[in-house]
Amino acid sequence: MNATLLAVVLSLFSSVAYASAAVAQERLASRNPGSGMQRLLRSGAWWGSVVLNASAALLHVVALKYGPLTVVQPLGALTLVAAVPMGARVAGRRVSATEWRGTALTLLGLSAILVTASGPAPDDVLSVPEAVAVAGVTAALIGALARPGARPGLRHASASGFASGVASALTQTVTVAVTDRTQSLLSVEVIGVALLVAAFATGGLLLSQTAYRGGLGAPLAVVTLANPVAAAAIGLALLGERLQGGAAGVLLALAGAGLAAWGVVLLSRVTPAADLAGIGHEEHPVAAVLALKPESATPEPALVPRPSEPGHLTPL
Repeated sequence: MNATLLAVVLSLFSSVAYASAAVAQERLASRNPGSGMQRLLRSGAWWGSVVLNASAALLHVVALKYGPLTVVQPLGALTLVAAVPMGARVAGRRVSATEWRGTALTLLGLSAILVTASGPAPDDVLSVPEAVAVAGVTAALIGALARPGARPGLRHASASGFASGVASALTQTVTVAVTDRTQSLLSVEVIGVALLVAAFATGGLLLSQTAYRGGLGAPLAVVTLANPVAAAAIGLALLGERLQGGAAGVLLALAGAGLAAWGVVLLSRVTPAADLAGIGHEEHPVAAVLALKPESATPEPALVPRPSEPGHLTPL
Protein backbone atom coordinates (compact mmCIF):
# COMPACT_ATOMS: atom_id res chain seq x y z
CA MET A 1 0.00 0.00 0.00
CA ASN A 2 1.20 3.51 -0.83
CA ALA A 3 2.68 5.24 2.23
CA THR A 4 0.47 8.32 1.91
CA LEU A 5 -2.65 6.19 1.44
CA LEU A 6 -1.72 4.20 4.54
CA ALA A 7 -1.32 7.45 6.50
CA VAL A 8 -4.75 8.61 5.30
CA VAL A 9 -6.39 5.32 6.33
CA LEU A 10 -4.73 5.43 9.76
CA SER A 11 -5.82 9.05 10.19
CA LEU A 12 -9.40 8.12 9.32
CA PHE A 13 -9.46 5.38 11.97
CA SER A 14 -7.82 7.78 14.44
CA SER A 15 -10.49 10.42 13.82
CA VAL A 16 -13.31 7.91 14.26
CA ALA A 17 -11.75 6.69 17.53
CA TYR A 18 -11.35 10.27 18.81
CA ALA A 19 -14.95 11.06 17.87
CA SER A 20 -16.24 7.88 19.56
CA ALA A 21 -14.35 8.75 22.73
CA ALA A 22 -15.68 12.30 22.65
CA VAL A 23 -19.27 11.10 22.25
CA ALA A 24 -18.86 8.67 25.16
CA GLN A 25 -17.31 11.33 27.41
CA GLU A 26 -20.00 13.83 26.48
CA ARG A 27 -22.78 11.40 27.34
CA LEU A 28 -21.17 10.52 30.66
CA ALA A 29 -20.78 14.19 31.53
CA SER A 30 -24.39 14.99 30.63
CA ARG A 31 -25.82 12.09 32.64
CA ASN A 32 -23.59 12.63 35.67
CA PRO A 33 -23.03 16.40 35.99
CA GLY A 34 -20.62 17.32 38.73
CA SER A 35 -19.34 13.76 39.15
CA GLY A 36 -16.02 13.54 40.92
CA MET A 37 -12.94 11.82 39.57
CA GLN A 38 -13.35 8.87 41.92
CA ARG A 39 -16.78 8.09 40.49
CA LEU A 40 -15.41 8.27 36.95
CA LEU A 41 -12.57 5.91 37.86
CA ARG A 42 -15.20 3.33 38.87
CA SER A 43 -17.05 3.71 35.55
CA GLY A 44 -16.38 1.09 32.91
CA ALA A 45 -17.74 3.43 30.22
CA TRP A 46 -15.23 6.12 31.22
CA TRP A 47 -12.34 3.67 30.99
CA GLY A 48 -13.66 2.62 27.60
CA SER A 49 -13.43 6.22 26.41
CA VAL A 50 -9.87 6.40 27.76
CA VAL A 51 -8.93 3.30 25.75
CA LEU A 52 -10.50 4.84 22.64
CA ASN A 53 -8.52 8.05 23.16
CA ALA A 54 -5.28 6.13 23.65
CA SER A 55 -5.96 4.04 20.54
CA ALA A 56 -6.67 7.18 18.52
CA ALA A 57 -3.43 8.77 19.70
CA LEU A 58 -1.45 5.65 18.79
CA LEU A 59 -3.00 5.54 15.31
CA HIS A 60 -2.15 9.21 14.86
CA VAL A 61 1.47 8.62 15.83
CA VAL A 62 1.76 5.71 13.37
CA ALA A 63 0.15 7.84 10.64
CA LEU A 64 2.83 10.48 11.21
CA LYS A 65 5.41 7.78 10.47
CA TYR A 66 4.00 7.14 7.00
CA GLY A 67 2.55 10.47 5.92
CA PRO A 68 3.76 14.09 5.77
CA LEU A 69 2.46 16.61 8.29
CA THR A 70 0.70 18.50 5.49
CA VAL A 71 -1.51 15.41 4.97
CA VAL A 72 -1.96 13.94 8.44
CA GLN A 73 -2.70 17.07 10.47
CA PRO A 74 -5.55 18.52 8.35
CA LEU A 75 -7.30 15.15 8.59
CA GLY A 76 -7.77 15.82 12.30
CA ALA A 77 -10.80 17.89 11.28
CA LEU A 78 -12.50 14.60 10.44
CA THR A 79 -13.03 14.08 14.16
CA LEU A 80 -15.73 16.75 14.00
CA VAL A 81 -17.16 15.23 10.84
CA ALA A 82 -17.35 11.77 12.42
CA ALA A 83 -18.82 13.14 15.65
CA VAL A 84 -21.83 14.62 13.84
CA PRO A 85 -23.61 11.39 12.82
CA MET A 86 -22.43 9.59 15.96
CA GLY A 87 -23.77 12.29 18.24
CA ALA A 88 -27.03 12.51 16.32
CA ARG A 89 -27.48 8.74 16.48
CA VAL A 90 -26.84 8.59 20.22
CA ALA A 91 -29.13 11.55 20.87
CA GLY A 92 -31.90 10.10 18.71
CA ARG A 93 -32.11 13.02 16.31
CA ARG A 94 -31.50 13.75 12.65
CA VAL A 95 -28.39 15.46 11.31
CA SER A 96 -29.33 19.07 10.55
CA ALA A 97 -28.96 20.75 7.17
CA THR A 98 -26.22 23.01 8.58
CA GLU A 99 -24.30 19.97 9.77
CA TRP A 100 -24.59 18.35 6.35
CA ARG A 101 -23.28 21.53 4.70
CA GLY A 102 -20.41 21.78 7.15
CA THR A 103 -19.54 18.11 6.63
CA ALA A 104 -19.63 18.43 2.83
CA LEU A 105 -17.46 21.56 2.80
CA THR A 106 -14.95 20.02 5.19
CA LEU A 107 -14.65 16.83 3.15
CA LEU A 108 -14.36 18.74 -0.13
CA GLY A 109 -11.67 21.00 1.28
CA LEU A 110 -9.70 18.11 2.75
CA SER A 111 -9.88 16.28 -0.59
CA ALA A 112 -8.28 19.26 -2.32
CA ILE A 113 -5.54 19.40 0.32
CA LEU A 114 -4.84 15.67 -0.06
CA VAL A 115 -4.48 16.00 -3.83
CA THR A 116 -1.84 18.71 -3.52
CA ALA A 117 -0.07 17.60 -0.33
CA SER A 118 0.38 13.91 -1.15
CA GLY A 119 4.01 12.91 -0.94
CA PRO A 120 6.39 10.14 0.06
CA ALA A 121 6.76 8.81 3.58
CA PRO A 122 8.68 11.29 5.74
CA ASP A 123 12.40 10.58 5.98
CA ASP A 124 13.58 13.96 7.20
CA VAL A 125 13.28 14.95 10.86
CA LEU A 126 13.93 18.05 12.88
CA SER A 127 17.46 18.30 14.16
CA VAL A 128 17.92 19.02 17.85
CA PRO A 129 18.73 22.72 17.18
CA GLU A 130 15.66 22.99 14.93
CA ALA A 131 13.45 21.30 17.53
CA VAL A 132 14.72 23.65 20.24
CA ALA A 133 14.22 26.67 17.96
CA VAL A 134 10.67 25.60 17.08
CA ALA A 135 9.92 25.00 20.75
CA GLY A 136 11.31 28.40 21.73
CA VAL A 137 9.39 30.32 19.06
CA THR A 138 6.18 28.44 19.86
CA ALA A 139 6.58 29.00 23.61
CA ALA A 140 7.06 32.74 23.01
CA LEU A 141 4.00 32.84 20.75
CA ILE A 142 1.92 30.92 23.30
CA GLY A 143 3.07 33.31 26.03
CA ALA A 144 1.97 36.29 23.96
CA LEU A 145 -1.41 34.75 23.16
CA ALA A 146 -2.07 33.59 26.73
CA ARG A 147 -1.43 36.96 28.34
CA PRO A 148 -4.36 38.69 30.09
CA GLY A 149 -6.46 40.83 27.80
CA ALA A 150 -9.48 40.97 25.54
CA ARG A 151 -11.01 37.89 23.88
CA PRO A 152 -9.04 35.30 25.88
CA GLY A 153 -11.09 32.43 24.45
CA LEU A 154 -9.90 32.93 20.87
CA ARG A 155 -6.33 33.69 21.90
CA HIS A 156 -6.10 30.65 24.15
CA ALA A 157 -7.67 28.53 21.41
CA SER A 158 -5.03 29.73 18.94
CA ALA A 159 -2.30 28.95 21.46
CA SER A 160 -3.78 25.50 22.05
CA GLY A 161 -3.89 24.72 18.33
CA PHE A 162 -0.29 25.86 17.81
CA ALA A 163 0.90 23.83 20.82
CA SER A 164 -0.84 20.68 19.58
CA GLY A 165 0.42 21.13 16.02
CA VAL A 166 4.01 21.54 17.21
CA ALA A 167 3.61 18.52 19.48
CA SER A 168 2.61 16.44 16.44
CA ALA A 169 5.59 17.70 14.44
CA LEU A 170 7.94 16.79 17.27
CA THR A 171 6.19 13.42 17.64
CA GLN A 172 6.88 12.68 13.98
CA THR A 173 10.54 13.49 14.56
CA VAL A 174 10.75 11.05 17.45
CA THR A 175 8.80 8.33 15.61
CA VAL A 176 10.81 8.50 12.39
CA ALA A 177 14.15 8.74 14.21
CA VAL A 178 13.42 5.70 16.39
CA THR A 179 11.79 3.44 13.79
CA ASP A 180 14.47 4.18 11.19
CA ARG A 181 17.10 3.46 13.85
CA THR A 182 18.86 6.75 13.17
CA GLN A 183 18.67 7.42 16.90
CA SER A 184 18.55 5.20 19.94
CA LEU A 185 15.34 5.20 21.95
CA LEU A 186 17.35 6.21 25.03
CA SER A 187 19.51 8.83 23.33
CA VAL A 188 19.59 12.29 24.87
CA GLU A 189 18.18 13.79 21.67
CA VAL A 190 15.15 11.48 21.53
CA ILE A 191 14.40 11.85 25.24
CA GLY A 192 14.74 15.64 25.02
CA VAL A 193 12.34 15.91 22.05
CA ALA A 194 9.93 13.47 23.75
CA LEU A 195 9.85 15.74 26.81
CA LEU A 196 9.04 18.68 24.53
CA VAL A 197 6.20 16.62 23.03
CA ALA A 198 4.79 15.96 26.50
CA ALA A 199 5.08 19.63 27.48
CA PHE A 200 3.35 20.98 24.37
CA ALA A 201 0.66 18.28 24.37
CA THR A 202 -0.17 19.01 28.00
CA GLY A 203 -0.07 22.76 27.41
CA GLY A 204 -2.40 22.41 24.43
CA LEU A 205 -4.91 20.45 26.51
CA LEU A 206 -4.89 22.98 29.37
CA LEU A 207 -5.16 25.93 27.00
CA SER A 208 -8.13 24.39 25.20
CA GLN A 209 -9.95 23.88 28.50
CA THR A 210 -9.51 27.55 29.40
CA ALA A 211 -10.49 28.63 25.89
CA TYR A 212 -13.96 27.03 26.17
CA ARG A 213 -14.88 28.87 29.37
CA GLY A 214 -16.15 31.87 27.46
CA GLY A 215 -18.04 29.92 24.80
CA LEU A 216 -17.52 27.04 22.45
CA GLY A 217 -18.21 27.56 18.75
CA ALA A 218 -15.50 30.03 17.71
CA PRO A 219 -12.75 28.66 20.01
CA LEU A 220 -13.45 25.13 18.76
CA ALA A 221 -13.05 26.23 15.15
CA VAL A 222 -9.83 28.10 15.95
CA VAL A 223 -8.30 25.10 17.75
CA THR A 224 -9.21 22.77 14.88
CA LEU A 225 -7.71 25.10 12.27
CA ALA A 226 -4.62 26.39 14.09
CA ASN A 227 -3.31 22.86 14.68
CA PRO A 228 -2.74 21.89 11.00
CA VAL A 229 -1.53 25.40 10.15
CA ALA A 230 1.31 25.12 12.67
CA ALA A 231 2.20 21.57 11.65
CA ALA A 232 2.07 22.36 7.92
CA ALA A 233 4.29 25.42 8.40
CA ILE A 234 6.93 23.24 10.07
CA GLY A 235 6.63 20.55 7.40
CA LEU A 236 6.97 22.99 4.51
CA ALA A 237 9.68 25.18 6.06
CA LEU A 238 11.90 22.64 7.83
CA LEU A 239 11.11 19.10 6.68
CA GLY A 240 11.26 19.53 2.93
CA GLU A 241 7.59 18.76 2.33
CA ARG A 242 6.22 20.23 -0.88
CA LEU A 243 2.83 20.81 -2.47
CA GLN A 244 2.22 19.10 -5.80
CA GLY A 245 1.32 20.98 -9.00
CA GLY A 246 3.36 24.15 -8.63
CA ALA A 247 1.45 27.43 -8.45
CA ALA A 248 -1.83 25.74 -9.40
CA GLY A 249 -1.33 23.24 -6.60
CA VAL A 250 -0.75 26.03 -4.09
CA LEU A 251 -3.95 27.77 -5.20
CA LEU A 252 -5.88 24.51 -4.98
CA ALA A 253 -4.50 23.85 -1.48
CA LEU A 254 -5.45 27.35 -0.34
CA ALA A 255 -8.95 26.94 -1.76
CA GLY A 256 -9.26 23.57 -0.05
CA ALA A 257 -8.06 25.02 3.24
CA GLY A 258 -10.65 27.79 2.94
CA LEU A 259 -13.48 25.33 2.26
CA ALA A 260 -12.42 23.06 5.10
CA ALA A 261 -12.15 26.04 7.45
CA TRP A 262 -15.65 27.20 6.60
CA GLY A 263 -16.98 23.69 7.06
CA VAL A 264 -15.39 23.45 10.51
CA VAL A 265 -16.83 26.84 11.44
CA LEU A 266 -20.31 25.69 10.41
CA LEU A 267 -19.99 22.50 12.45
CA SER A 268 -18.76 24.38 15.50
CA ARG A 269 -21.62 26.89 15.29
CA VAL A 270 -24.33 24.25 15.54
CA THR A 271 -26.22 24.75 18.78
CA PRO A 272 -27.67 21.42 19.88
CA ALA A 273 -30.74 20.68 21.92
CA ALA A 274 -28.57 20.85 25.03
CA ASP A 275 -29.04 24.61 25.11
CA LEU A 276 -32.80 24.20 25.07
CA ALA A 277 -32.56 21.63 27.84
CA GLY A 278 -30.54 23.98 30.02
CA ILE A 279 -27.35 21.94 29.91
CA GLY A 280 -24.08 23.85 29.90
CA HIS A 281 -21.40 22.49 27.59
CA GLU A 282 -18.44 24.78 28.20
CA GLU A 283 -16.28 21.88 29.34
CA HIS A 284 -17.11 19.59 26.45
CA PRO A 285 -15.29 20.44 23.19
CA VAL A 286 -17.59 18.36 21.00
CA ALA A 287 -20.85 19.52 22.51
CA ALA A 288 -21.33 21.93 19.62
CA VAL A 289 -21.97 19.01 17.29
CA LEU A 290 -23.64 16.65 19.75
CA ALA A 291 -27.27 17.08 20.72
CA LEU A 292 -28.01 15.80 24.21
CA LYS A 293 -31.34 14.25 25.06
CA PRO A 294 -33.57 16.69 26.96
CA GLU A 295 -34.40 14.02 29.50
CA SER A 296 -30.74 13.90 30.56
CA ALA A 297 -31.09 17.35 32.11
CA THR A 298 -32.33 17.97 35.60
CA PRO A 299 -35.97 19.08 35.27
CA GLU A 300 -37.03 22.43 36.58
CA PRO A 301 -39.05 22.10 39.81
CA ALA A 302 -42.78 22.50 39.38
CA LEU A 303 -44.48 25.36 41.19
CA VAL A 304 -47.64 24.78 43.21
CA PRO A 305 -49.59 26.98 45.61
CA ARG A 306 -48.52 26.75 49.24
CA PRO A 307 -51.61 25.90 51.27
CA SER A 308 -50.82 28.29 54.11
CA GLU A 309 -50.28 31.24 51.80
CA PRO A 310 -52.82 31.38 48.99
CA GLY A 311 -51.39 32.65 45.74
CA HIS A 312 -47.77 32.01 46.82
CA LEU A 313 -45.83 29.53 44.69
CA THR A 314 -43.18 27.23 46.02
CA PRO A 315 -41.18 24.48 44.29
CA LEU A 316 -42.12 20.85 44.88
